[in-house]
Amino acid sequence: MNLILIKAEEKYRRQITEMMDEWTATGENIVPYAIRKTDCHDFEKYLASLEVKEPADGLVPDSTYFALDKDRDTIVGAVNIRHRLNERLLLNGGHIGDGIRPSERRKGYATKMIALALEKCRELNIRKVLMVCDKDNIASAKSIIKNGGVLENEIVVDGVTEQRYWIDTDK
Repeated sequence: MNLILIKAEEKYRRQITEMMDEWTATGENIVPYAIRKTDCHDFEKYLASLEVKEPADGLVPDSTYFALDKDRDTIVGAVNIRHRLNERLLLNGGHIGDGIRPSERRKGYATKMIALALEKCRELNIRKVLMVCDKDNIASAKSIIKNGGVLENEIVVDGVTEQRYWIDTDK
């Protein structure tokens, strides 16, 4: 597996659009939110929407990366790293939101993508990273735990039980 995190740019338009079209066709909720908030078919607008530079309207500065399998020249997923937590993110959003496109799941990409995202967190001087997943998302929980996630607690948000994991990036 030759996975790297890349920033979206014009040269990846085809790969990103293919991933988003596949995901949309499933009817699933696309995560992280940052990659679905704007239609990727207006690519210039899409690129401009991927990151929050200045905090506003309950948002915090963030960075969005796409996971590129270099061997296949395929985007397999995405991560959104929030540079700090506000009250809402501390409750159930966390520092890292991540998702793997449907056809690429159960291949180890999520675990590797989270590991790469944790390296980015270290570069941002984020030493304690919060990751949250639905309790019934066992695959996500396993990927978080494999990256050092320690379950702090479970909370119920809008009727859904969420698990809150902390990862020490210095370990």
